[in-house]
Amino acid sequence: MENKDMQAVNTPKLNKATIIVHSGDMDKIYSALIIGNGALSMGMEVSLYFTFFGLQRLKKGELDKGPLSKMNMLGLGKMMIKKRMDKANVASLEKMITDFKELGGKILACDMTMEVMGVKPEDLRQDLISDYCSVGTYIKEAMESSMTLFI
Repeated sequence: MENKDMQAVNTPKLNKATIIVHSGDMDKIYSALIIGNGALSMGMEVSLYFTFFGLQRLKKGELDKGPLSKMNMLGLGKMMIKKRMDKANVASLEKMITDFKELGGKILACDMTMEVMGVKPEDLRQDLISDYCSVGTYIKEAMESSMTLFI
């Protein structure tokens, strides 16, 4: 790659965010989608790179299955938080991820994680995934971004 091409790749866009979704905990999936949707609504490009336990939430019927990261208390804590979220009119994870896609967000599924964890493309929700890719794709996205997060 010529130096000129490398400079173009290394120049972050002020309006682009890349988020690694590593955790499958319910509250962390919410965090990634709240930040992602917020950034999209402010005109940013956003990519969510799902890997390891975050990738598990992209399985059919699994989006809302993750525990709370703290005080899960065998599911009681999660139930209490969900009740409080309903009372505060917080959108469901399904609504948030659908909105994310409709607003133009990209969902990237780590193919190495799929291999390691025995996940096949047919196990995942095809309606959500923009691309199956490797860490190189994440790195390219991150290099082009002014904001990167690890959740």
